[in-house]
Amino acid sequence: MLLRLTMLLQLNIQNFAIVRSLDIDWQAGMTTITGETGAGKSIAIDALGLCLGDRATTNVVRPNCKKADLAATFETKKNKLARAWLKQHELVAEHDSECILRRVISAEGRSKSYINGSQVPLVQLKEIGQLLINIHGQHDHQLIVKASQQCRLLDNYANHPALLSEVKHYAQQWNKLNKELEMLQQSKQQREAQQQLIQYQVTELDEFALQADEFCTLEKDYKRHSNAQDLLDSTLSTLQTLSENDNFNILDALRECSENINSIARVDNQLNDVCAILSGALIQLDEANNDLTHYYQQLELDPQSYAIIEDRYSTALQLAKKHQLSPEKLVNFHSELKLKLASISSDETRINTIIEELEQTKQHYHESANALSNSRKKSAQSLSKRISKSMQELNMPHGQFYIAVENNGPQGNGNGNGNGKEVINTNGADNINFQVSINPGQALEAMHKVASGGELSRISLAMQVILADKVITPTLIFDEVDVGISGPTAAMVGKKLKQLSKNTQVICVTHLPQVACKGHQQLFVSKLTDGELTETKVSELSESNRVKEIARLLAGDKISQHSLANAQELLAS
Repeated sequence: MLLRLTMLLQLNIQNFAIVRSLDIDWQAGMTTITGETGAGKSIAIDALGLCLGDRATTNVVRPNCKKADLAATFETKKNKLARAWLKQHELVAEHDSECILRRVISAEGRSKSYINGSQVPLVQLKEIGQLLINIHGQHDHQLIVKASQQCRLLDNYANHPALLSEVKHYAQQWNKLNKELEMLQQSKQQREAQQQLIQYQVTELDEFALQADEFCTLEKDYKRHSNAQDLLDSTLSTLQTLSENDNFNILDALRECSENINSIARVDNQLNDVCAILSGALIQLDEANNDLTHYYQQLELDPQSYAIIEDRYSTALQLAKKHQLSPEKLVNFHSELKLKLASISSDETRINTIIEELEQTKQHYHESANALSNSRKKSAQSLSKRISKSMQELNMPHGQFYIAVENNGPQGNGNGNGNGKEVINTNGADNINFQVSINPGQALEAMHKVASGGELSRISLAMQVILADKVITPTLIFDEVDVGISGPTAAMVGKKLKQLSKNTQVICVTHLPQVACKGHQQLFVSKLTDGELTETKVSELSESNRVKEIARLLAGDKISQHSLANAQELLAS
């Protein structure tokens, strides 16, 4: 029974290139696409690429049409990553097991993107597309000569995500700490000069020790003491006028007036209000006199106290002017300087702390990186043997494959103090190098030095088949990756592709009968023209038509009974 994990269900193409209208229903397992040269066998793959976010140009729209409309429907029931992505972006369809990617491209080159009916930015098509399908073109096998790709393939086979995550965590932590340390050390000289200045300012203000709201009291005391003689003279003069002048004073005169009016008010009660006013005035004036007498008795001319107050008041004004603020703000300014000084001191402490943390983090990193390296080496042995065997099956009888895993250990001469040049890689401390030997007696060398394009293509295919057992792979499309091979090798490639299709959907554009016959489904691409317009058609072949197409691939346009018999034999096998 064929497994449906993530599967391309349908592709609908309208007015794209030389396609007027096309609907393709895809099956699970392996689908092969064949057709005449120039018929456009890769046109469905190109349309699918646009649904997955490839760049669009104006010439993709069919001549004399306003727009091209492309849509691909995927089954995502068992694809947890894709379903989680759709849910996160609130793009789950009504039938939530399906995902429909759509692209509409105008004749002017403008395009709109849709996921499950909702318009989205093009980048989101690319993001979800990576979770649904992988397209391998004729030259994609060249990727496996890159160190980053080789490391990724080995890690996929080793299946150790926890180790990769741990190494990445410590590497990121180390790099973050190193940047912080570098920043603190770069500003150290400037910080030290600032610290000296602030320390001097804080010491000066500490010695002065101005208290909260003290300046307001100082200002009042200073004004009172500096005007003490005037206060005494004016107060004494006022007291003389109010009550202490024996010849005449206001209190005695007012008291006499009040008594006179009281006496005549007994005769005429219309003066009662006047009596009350005079009586009240006499009481208030008497209270004022008592308060003024008490104030006068408290006043004293103390030169020593005045000198202390004057000095402190003057110092407060000088400090305020020095720091360019009002005297009332000196206390808060003093507190702020203390905090700034503490912050600078804490930066110095932080430097020492970071150096310790860097050493600890580096130790943890190398422990994790060594564990990752050991896992890679163990898996490299197993994968090397399996790929070697697969190479020999793919007409490289003396082929040997070897994965060299070199643990570099600490790189550079850094000592964790920010001055060294040590490099900590988020992907571990290993150099991964895929090496091959094709011919007897030939030493193992890096793949790009000894393997031809066709050999690289077969090795890449072998890896895909092996990794399919280890890694959950989305739909795989191979666009004429079998170029340059024939005969028994082509038969083995077909066998490998069919083996791969047990765990994932495989779609293969091919010109090889040995590959085409392995498909569970075979599509035929044809080109029709009326002399003015050309149109590409894609049809699913029946069993009888499939025999004819395999025969055509075997013998060319002149199909014979012999080629038909060979085609039937290939299909039967």
